[in-house]
Amino acid sequence: MLLEHYRKLHLSETECMLIIQIHSFVERGESFPTPDQLSERMALTESECLKIIQKLIKKNHLKIEKQDIDGIQTESYSLEPLWECIMLKLAEDNYRIKVAETMENQTDLYSLFEQEFGRPLSPLECETLAMWIDQDEHSTLVIKAALREAVISNKLNFRYIDRILFEWKKKGIKSVEEIRKHSENFRKPAKKPEESSEGPAPFYNWLEN
Repeated sequence: MLLEHYRKLHLSETECMLIIQIHSFVERGESFPTPDQLSERMALTESECLKIIQKLIKKNHLKIEKQDIDGIQTESYSLEPLWECIMLKLAEDNYRIKVAETMENQTDLYSLFEQEFGRPLSPLECETLAMWIDQDEHSTLVIKAALREAVISNKLNFRYIDRILFEWKKKGIKSVEEIRKHSENFRKPAKKPEESSEGPAPFYNWLEN
């Protein structure tokens, strides 16, 4: 994760390599390598290693922990602050991606409604759409499915779509697959002996449910 995200943490290649070297020492049981030991592994002087260590501590990517073992004071490097910074950065990036995807999906949703209605949505209709997402917590896929139901039923109005969403939520229907099965059941014609097995599926009026 460090190699993949060090630039996002504003670490230089030299700082990143020094961290890797410290980590290597710690993994071998040498928890507090000296600048001289680090310098031997890098194209840096002892003084340069010390300056980078001080900079990393100041940036909260490295800290020195002190322990008292049997009356003897010991010091060790800890990279926990760095790992926490990486995880926080990943969480922030994931959140931004999620927000961007949500905004894109909602923009597509508004565009789809305007396309099906053949006109721009009114402020009240836009507010209703926002309520379905924010308050009723319907996913954009479920709302699109409800719009499709309204189009199929030739009942293209927000009151009808709202009723569909209300019924689905009441029945615990949340996924598109559940919606598909539910809709198919309503459209299955009740066959009678004298009726042909062919013919259009019956219309289901959600407002009368």
